[in-house]
Amino acid sequence: MQSNETATAPGSRSTVWVIGFVAALAGLLFGMDIGVISGALPLIEKAFSVNDFMQEMIVSAMMAGAAVGAAFSGQISRRFGRRRTLLISGIVFAAGALFCAGAWSPLSLVAARAVLGIAVGMSSFIAPIYLSEVAPESVRGRLISFYQLMIMTGILVAYLVNAVFVDIGGWRLMLGVIALPALLMVIGMATLPRSPRWLIDRGLTDEAHRVLLQLRGGDQSRVDAEMALIRDSAQLSEAGARLFRNNANFRRSTGLGMVLQFMQQFTGANVILYYAPHILELAGYDSARQQLWGTVLIGVLMTLATFIAIAFVDRLGRKPLLYSGFSVMGICMLLLGGLYEYGLASIWAQYIAISLLGVFVISYAMSAAPMIWVLCSEIQPLRGRDFGVTCSTVTNWVSNMIIGATFLTLLTTLGNAGTFWLYAGLNFVFILATFCLIPETKGVSLERIEQNLMAGRPLRRIGL
Repeated sequence: MQSNETATAPGSRSTVWVIGFVAALAGLLFGMDIGVISGALPLIEKAFSVNDFMQEMIVSAMMAGAAVGAAFSGQISRRFGRRRTLLISGIVFAAGALFCAGAWSPLSLVAARAVLGIAVGMSSFIAPIYLSEVAPESVRGRLISFYQLMIMTGILVAYLVNAVFVDIGGWRLMLGVIALPALLMVIGMATLPRSPRWLIDRGLTDEAHRVLLQLRGGDQSRVDAEMALIRDSAQLSEAGARLFRNNANFRRSTGLGMVLQFMQQFTGANVILYYAPHILELAGYDSARQQLWGTVLIGVLMTLATFIAIAFVDRLGRKPLLYSGFSVMGICMLLLGGLYEYGLASIWAQYIAISLLGVFVISYAMSAAPMIWVLCSEIQPLRGRDFGVTCSTVTNWVSNMIIGATFLTLLTTLGNAGTFWLYAGLNFVFILATFCLIPETKGVSLERIEQNLMAGRPLRRIGL
């Protein structure tokens, strides 16, 4: 495996991490939107007297909007750049949050959640791309995992907000508070540089050179070498959908990105995130306060577990973390199904159930949650990156929407145990898919991965 042995200068590394922090605020917004609905939904149900179907619509509207936002983000990003696309998403985030807070009916809330979803889809598409294109390969995995940490932090913050506002029935405050960090992200993004790879692809080489000098600590020889590699990648005569039509190798990487996002969503993790209070109620925790503080515990565990990914993604690699994550998640879902099948009457069974939920979310937060975003931003060629990541991100949100819109129905049709066993089986299938399809990209430059892909190497070997 080719690895970059050049140490990143301390000054340039601090610059990259400052950029990473500001860009990763998009992840904070993403996470807050995921987490806040679980606490707000029971209050919305009472306020508007909505049935299970309408609850599923309120939850899944965000994912539908996200699929739309992701679908158009590639064109916006290619034309206006990564930084401006993130700026636009922040503005839409703030507007969507205020719309949700002022919703006057279930249908208006569905529409508001769809607007918010457009911003989520845009940011989930562009933030990993931007981070992958500014980071040196030695810290690329950690930087994108830091974006995932901010998602988990956002979920935790949302759970805490839910717990604070539950006693006053403040679902409008729960949904509206997201506008504040959205405005902070807009202000911060205005100060960041544009992606050097996007600049070179658009022919703005002088600005790209200045940005790379800033990001690489003024190391002229290193910048010149990186500029040469990026220029080679930008020489492809075709791009986007046209490259997809005419290049079988690009179709392979696009298909792999879509498979990766399907795998992440169908672990069943978002079932827990969206419906945590409902699942805890099934486990015997009846009061709203117990359920919401239980979700806070889940949020704390997920946030802390993401530090495992940050610590090991560029040391152990992507695949070892995925193997361990899918294995443990499958076992947890299998055991949860058994508990729901054979009874949760005793207090010890309830303790075991919440412990399994905790172990599950720890495994997810250290594996599939960050690793899939890392890989999807790494495996696409420069001139096809917008299109390829658009396809994989749309797949993420369509899968997410299906999960959000069907969980309560699955509980009714398959039963509690059958639903969790279904997700257990999928996690075990994903272990095999990881072995057969997924490359190890630790320490390999984006340009080297692209060269291997375009040379026709098997997908699982394009990181060698």
